Amino acid sequence: MSKAPRTDPQAPASHAADSHDLIRVHGARENNLKDVSVEIPKRRLTVFTGVSGSGKSSLVFATIAAESQRLINETYSAFVQGFMPTLARPEVDVLDGLTTAIIVDQQRMGADPRSTVGTATDANAMLRILFSRLGEPHIGPPGAYAFNVPSVQASGAITVERGAKRTEKATFSRTGGMCPRCEGRGRVSDIDLTQLYDDSKSLNEGALTIPGYSMDGWYGRIFSGCGFFDPDKPIRRFTKRELNDLLHKEPTKIKVDGINLTYEGLIPRIQKSMLSKDIDALQPHIRAFVERVVTFAVCPECDGTRLSEGARSSKIEGISIADACVMEIRDLAEWVRGLGEPSVAPLLAKLQHTLDSFVEIGLGYLALDRPSGTLSGGEAQRVKMIRHLGSALTDVTYVFDEPTAGLHPHDVQRMNGLLLRLRDKGNTVLVVEHKPELIAIADHVVDLGPGAGTGGGTVCFEGTVEGLRGSDTVTGRHLDDRSALKETLRTPTGALKIRGASVNNLTGVDVDVPLGVLTVVTGVAGSGKSSLVHGSIPADEGVVSVDQSPIRGSRRSNPATYTGLLEPIRKAFAKANSVKPALFSANSEGACPACNGAGVIFTDLAMMAGVSSPCEDCEGKRFQPSVLEYTFGGRDISEVLAMPVSEAEEFFGAGEARTPAAHRILTRLADVGLGYLTLGQPLTTLSGGERQRLKLATHMAEKGGVYVLDEPTAGLHLADVEQLLGLLDRLVDSGKSVIVVEHHQAVMAHADWIIDLGPGAGHDGGRIVFEGTPADLVAARSTRTGEHLAAYVA
Repeated sequence: MSKAPRTDPQAPASHAADSHDLIRVHGARENNLKDVSVEIPKRRLTVFTGVSGSGKSSLVFATIAAESQRLINETYSAFVQGFMPTLARPEVDVLDGLTTAIIVDQQRMGADPRSTVGTATDANAMLRILFSRLGEPHIGPPGAYAFNVPSVQASGAITVERGAKRTEKATFSRTGGMCPRCEGRGRVSDIDLTQLYDDSKSLNEGALTIPGYSMDGWYGRIFSGCGFFDPDKPIRRFTKRELNDLLHKEPTKIKVDGINLTYEGLIPRIQKSMLSKDIDALQPHIRAFVERVVTFAVCPECDGTRLSEGARSSKIEGISIADACVMEIRDLAEWVRGLGEPSVAPLLAKLQHTLDSFVEIGLGYLALDRPSGTLSGGEAQRVKMIRHLGSALTDVTYVFDEPTAGLHPHDVQRMNGLLLRLRDKGNTVLVVEHKPELIAIADHVVDLGPGAGTGGGTVCFEGTVEGLRGSDTVTGRHLDDRSALKETLRTPTGALKIRGASVNNLTGVDVDVPLGVLTVVTGVAGSGKSSLVHGSIPADEGVVSVDQSPIRGSRRSNPATYTGLLEPIRKAFAKANSVKPALFSANSEGACPACNGAGVIFTDLAMMAGVSSPCEDCEGKRFQPSVLEYTFGGRDISEVLAMPVSEAEEFFGAGEARTPAAHRILTRLADVGLGYLTLGQPLTTLSGGERQRLKLATHMAEKGGVYVLDEPTAGLHLADVEQLLGLLDRLVDSGKSVIVVEHHQAVMAHADWIIDLGPGAGHDGGRIVFEGTPADLVAARSTRTGEHLAAYVA
């Protein structure tokens, strides 16, 4: 019997399931977006460009990624959703074709003292399992090698009911790897008693110098009524017993004026109330006190390794887990490669892949014991990438926020390769980026603009990189910008001498940093630039350091409150209307009572995503109606806070509303390229680059002679770099010395003097490989920086 003829299945391209190859966005209105509609191809690399503040993050993060995450959260049971962050639906009419979004952003990693590169990437967990299997002598399960697990021993009686009641003895023990002295922190803190009290005074004379510990309040009543010491006796005349009671006494119930209270020594009390909290979350005056009173030193018991003696004694081929964590990751990868133990082969393969990913992504110079809070934004983003490089997931949308931040041109090529690999696995890769080297590899480009803030929020171009280059958009015009080397260089007025610098990986560096000129410090990521500049230049009164640490502020903070601009504005309003300045603060007496001055009402919908809606009472203006009746220069306070910096600069610069104190701050904000920000825009909505320039504007008021800037071009569009160079020139021409840590070739070409560190990262770096003018660096081409700068200016 003959076979039935075989019919070919339908061609795959015509299958309905394959037609979903676009992410369609229609009518996006988040932040400054003006009814934006775009179609983004799936399984391709799409780069979003545009000047700072044009709406890139609003489209990619606040619309596409936010809706993807919200929809995923809604697939969980109502019970589970109750434990998740509540997400509001973005302002958009249609969002089609979304896939699971994984956001790899530049948010700094947690600054918990026990969080390290190893714990953040699971490399540490795999090492612990490895040592628990192969370590000699064997000391216990993986927890015995964990610096976050304390050793515990307990014994007690348990009652077992078997017919007649019977009591049995039970013991319990757990071996942990935590150093008992420093509790896994690697550093011990000591308290400087001279910062707690003045021992020449008595308590009633105000001996205590701890914020909030006044003898007029509750503490005064407790100290006076506890009976442990005489509050009228100078502290230096206290007996040993009295001093111990003042400083260290355990919580003890006492009765004062018929009220039951608890007395506790000063040190345990401030440890609970101040020292155990994240220092960045403390109020400024308490933070200053904590920084004065606590002195840190390497733990003498574990020598900074965080581990107990038992964990340090167990070794594989002469290496303990403490030795492994302190190695540079590329060296550790080589050591793991040489183990070849068949009994743990799958574990070794997984660990090897993770460590190789570090090297591949340009982070081979880190060590696993590096505290995660000390990583820069770019390093943190690349550490987060490591989890995804070996992932078996496909058809995922990966969203990156300027992945080249903090990368030398040499490392950018490597990053490009990783992004293309993610795409080639069948993923959609969305990247917000300014660097032309990364824009060049895009399959699709979406350019937003044309300006920033209210002047942006529209799509100026959509298509290929070649199409962008030929378009007349701001990005298209500047895509092939190349800065020429300066023809005339400034002459130094002196030198800042650094001798024997050995912070982190620096190898006893001696260098003279010229003063009175623009000096640029370059080198690959991890070569020691920040260690040299921030670790070796003394932060005395003459040095103003603007680094990349995040701005502290809530959604109530805005450029006006952060820069101190609100103060002269409030005073001007108060004087013009003969009322109190506090009325003109949305965080004080003038706040709308319905929304407490937030301008929006946050509604928690219990098991469903919470929503925020403009306050109906004040219509988002944040103030009471009676406050808005007071005007200054014809505007009320809410209208002033809604002004962009450029408009406010004109408003307070002349005429009826002339306020010199406010105008000076506004001029500085415009100088750093923030003319488009509105005065009342929440700080939480600013990009990383905007925050750093806001800090720079604030510091420009200080009377420093030396300005130290850490990658000020981070987050800057090609067109804005020119404005930044103009600002740096103005600072130098006004008699300042400017030292910039930078990777951007335009800034290198514009420098008067270049100091290049390297030649590599980690222990391959930490040396000066070139000092001289940009022209000499290009002519010599003796370093990686020289090669890339020569190609840039050619």
